[in-house]
Amino acid sequence: MSRLGKILLTSMAFFGATGSLLAAEGDGGSGGSTVVLLIQLVIAAVVIIGMWKVFTKAGQPGWAVLIPIYNIIVMLQIAGKPIWWIILFFIPIVNIVVAILVPIAIAKAFGKGVGFGLGLIFLGFIFYPILGFNDSQYVGA
Repeated sequence: MSRLGKILLTSMAFFGATGSLLAAEGDGGSGGSTVVLLIQLVIAAVVIIGMWKVFTKAGQPGWAVLIPIYNIIVMLQIAGKPIWWIILFFIPIVNIVVAILVPIAIAKAFGKGVGFGLGLIFLGFIFYPILGFNDSQYVGA
């Protein structure tokens, strides 16, 4: 395998199991894995841009979406949850519950319902850009 192929395979493992599986099943060429990588990068960029807009609409710095852990703290502030909830994200099983409650609270902070919050959870790559670029206003939690 060429050096480029190894780099792409490593990138696929980093960006998700789906990409690495598709790259491993290929015929040895890196064409399919390059397409998968580009699709994943586009989706990641769309989510980052959408969340950046959501953060700025809520009066928070948009660049915070790029900083691990700090972005969770900012999301908790937008959702109106106490900062100590960050600890709950590190407790197994509890983190699943909190990861459901926070996006629902973010949706409510923008005047949306629970259904939109569920969209943020399960289809965030679609719903965060919608929330960022539509005309909804941050009303607070």
